[in-house]
Amino acid sequence: MSSDNKLKVGVIGVGALGRHHARLYKQSEQAEVVGIYDVSPENAANVAKEFDLNVFSDMFELAAQCDAVSVAVPATRHHEVTIPVLKMGKHVLVEKPIAATVAEGEDMVRIAEEMGLVLAVGHVERFNPAMDFLEKNASNTRFAEIHRLAQYPPARPGMHRRGTEVSVVHDLMIHDLDLVLTMFGTEVEHIDAVGIPVLSETEDIASVRLKFVNGSVANITASRVSMEPQRRFRVFQSDCYISMDYGTHSGMVLKKSRVGLARKDINLCEKNALQHEIEDFLQSVIKTRETGQIVNAKVCGLQGLRALQLAENICNEIKTYNQKYGIVFS
Repeated sequence: MSSDNKLKVGVIGVGALGRHHARLYKQSEQAEVVGIYDVSPENAANVAKEFDLNVFSDMFELAAQCDAVSVAVPATRHHEVTIPVLKMGKHVLVEKPIAATVAEGEDMVRIAEEMGLVLAVGHVERFNPAMDFLEKNASNTRFAEIHRLAQYPPARPGMHRRGTEVSVVHDLMIHDLDLVLTMFGTEVEHIDAVGIPVLSETEDIASVRLKFVNGSVANITASRVSMEPQRRFRVFQSDCYISMDYGTHSGMVLKKSRVGLARKDINLCEKNALQHEIEDFLQSVIKTRETGQIVNAKVCGLQGLRALQLAENICNEIKTYNQKYGIVFS
């Protein structure tokens, strides 16, 4: 693709995730990186030096020169940054969760639709090869058990630890909420949830049981105060059991046969999920510009909002549970 046809892109927020957005846009044949912006001039300068990028001192001056923008600021600022960028007529890839509240997410989706723009949400696990396999084998799923465990985020001078501005439900579990909603393809009927803060002011560990209207069930646990990271997704179907490991891109299938259970090990091809997410976003923008109609990214604003609505319902259930039993955290 010639430089004249490349999409002009920028990245607002180049911390832990935004830095990789900048790196992968720089590598993309579909994009020309106009520049980056970060609230920390020092951080922006370091990333700019590493990838040979221009630094802007004003995020909206950057957006004005772009066709599309990645927003990778803290979740509590997604709405205040994304809305003005959308109103400037720019396509947006916003990191998950789409916003800090459902009301903010609804506002973002509405503005994008009114402006005829692509609004993609960074649920990167949807691009994980393990999920590729699970989506192709989602029929007759009756039960899923999911664990997503992570170490507590490192300290950042003058800032909160990454992700702790919201509950672990919004920070980590929301990945798996999006996945089960995609796999089960139906509405949640009932929620049982518990969660506790350990080192943050919001929940650091949470466990939820979701019952769907078709009778299927998902048990999901998320923690950001674990010693060892883990990302496991286990699915029980009417005739088989599937165990997938997001971290190692591997798994196995136990399937009923005439002589009992037959095991098949799954070795999934490695791929950079974030790179595929970014290329998918760029393709959606290109097709939208070509057709004059919105061509949604794989994870569009409405899907990000759907996951956020479920996350908010879970957090409300946690609060109700704690109030019912008089559980108070200092």
